[in-house]
Amino acid sequence: MGGVEPGVTKIYAKIPLDRIGVLIGKEGGIKRELMKRTRTKVTIDSVNGTVIIEPEAPDVNPINILKARDFVLAISYGFSPERAFRVLGEDQTLVVMDLKSYVGDKPNHLARIKARLIGEHGKARRIIEEMTDTYISISNTYVAIIGDYERANVAREAIEMLIRGQRHASVYRFLERAMREIRRKEALELWRTFKPYRK
Repeated sequence: MGGVEPGVTKIYAKIPLDRIGVLIGKEGGIKRELMKRTRTKVTIDSVNGTVIIEPEAPDVNPINILKARDFVLAISYGFSPERAFRVLGEDQTLVVMDLKSYVGDKPNHLARIKARLIGEHGKARRIIEEMTDTYISISNTYVAIIGDYERANVAREAIEMLIRGQRHASVYRFLERAMREIRRKEALELWRTFKPYRK
């Protein structure tokens, strides 16, 4: 199908009922800002939590619709609107991990893993966020990460290591190595792009 036709291209998402107020915002401010920045029309069913996202005009880039959906999902996974808006950035992605697929659905297993991931007074999550320049939200059964593709996947790998039972110190060492490598590659890319002219 060429282009985007209103009423034809639409995406559905689900949001927990207790997060609808966050998505709408005070006097509809958050929803309005989302629609303005993505040029989409967002309709929320406050009875069952279904969200419909569609373009406001035929010339809207389909990526905008996907970005708006990622914002809705980020809110549903517990991010504040301020943090969720980051996912609208061109190079930003939302990574979602289902903890049940790692440890099963027994509440005591999930609670233990969640405690490991958050750490004492939120220390583990905060360190991973700071080292990878990502945002991380941890709920009872999901972990969601917002960041650029490489950094979000490094954060995901660190979280998987903690789930597997590796020591926090080992995970932080892994993060140091991984981020050093990312920075090295970025510096090399920058050097290639802006290599000074030599006579």
